[in-house]
Amino acid sequence: MLADSSPLADMDDQRLADLAKSLAHPARIRILRLLLATPGCIGGDIVDAVGLAQSTVSEHLRILKSARVITGEISGPRVCYALNPEALSLLAGFVASLNLPANDACCVPLPKAAP
Repeated sequence: MLADSSPLADMDDQRLADLAKSLAHPARIRILRLLLATPGCIGGDIVDAVGLAQSTVSEHLRILKSARVITGEISGPRVCYALNPEALSLLAGFVASLNLPANDACCVPLPKAAP
């Protein structure tokens, strides 16, 4: 049986869903890997590295910024982007909690015995 839902749990569930949705595109994952490898990437460098049109990369960056997965700071005529690891802590904690219970209380079907 599922635990009772609370407003805080509902907010966490919505935040988890929003985070997962923000990561649900291969180009966004490439952007995150690029930012991990080269902190402080400039927007134009990201466009060159990802290999998509500037407008497409801008949309992906907007989605990641909206979900607070990355930050973007204006530096003169450019924007420098960086990862925001704290933004993913809720998602990381949730994924880490997805373990089978130790007491066999889960409804996972047992493997069938060979005939």
